[in-house]
Amino acid sequence: MCSRLIEIFEDEECCSRIQERLPLLFQIAEIECTRGKRVGMEVGVVRERILIALLIYKFGEENIEVQTTTYPEVDIRLFGEAVSVKTAKMPSQRKLGAVKLKWTVNGIKANEFLNNYSPSCDLLMAQIRWNKSAGGLYYIPKEVQEKVFEDIGREEYIKLPKSGTNPRGIELTSEALSRMVQDNRVRHLPISWRKRRTTYNPYQRWRKCWEARRLRSP
Repeated sequence: MCSRLIEIFEDEECCSRIQERLPLLFQIAEIECTRGKRVGMEVGVVRERILIALLIYKFGEENIEVQTTTYPEVDIRLFGEAVSVKTAKMPSQRKLGAVKLKWTVNGIKANEFLNNYSPSCDLLMAQIRWNKSAGGLYYIPKEVQEKVFEDIGREEYIKLPKSGTNPRGIELTSEALSRMVQDNRVRHLPISWRKRRTTYNPYQRWRKCWEARRLRSP
């Protein structure tokens, strides 16, 4: 059965809204997560929330169930169907950026994950390449992930953190993703990742909270 996610890519008004607004929203997410000149790793969580908010806008809050850590790969359930929401930066025009499957600094747990993992849900993925017309938003069905997983094997599908380094988690490799997006069941919305001039100040809304005579619950 085809996921309702495909409706995003068939809705011209929604596609136009995504192409216009997603770059700016992701730019704001980076500003929010920047310390000095470095963007913190927490930006990934903020970007995923932006995409989940898109799904809530499109399908209605009553049809979206945000998941807890009980199912690490599943971020939401859309009309009861499991969906993983991921974002990554592309290293080049032709190479997709690897996405995180699990954050861990424990080598034993990483190997356990490698040995037990198999694709379990549909994937909604944003691939970002600032100031380039590359990447975009992808819907990758579970069946496509399963085929690539079977074709190339788990060792090529999953990349473990290197021992003795500061690990940033277990990744779904760019090689696996590149194979997936060639499948005609995948949907792709191209996005021009152009940054805009903005005076956005991440401290402004909190300052307004302190200035208010009375603080009301949101």
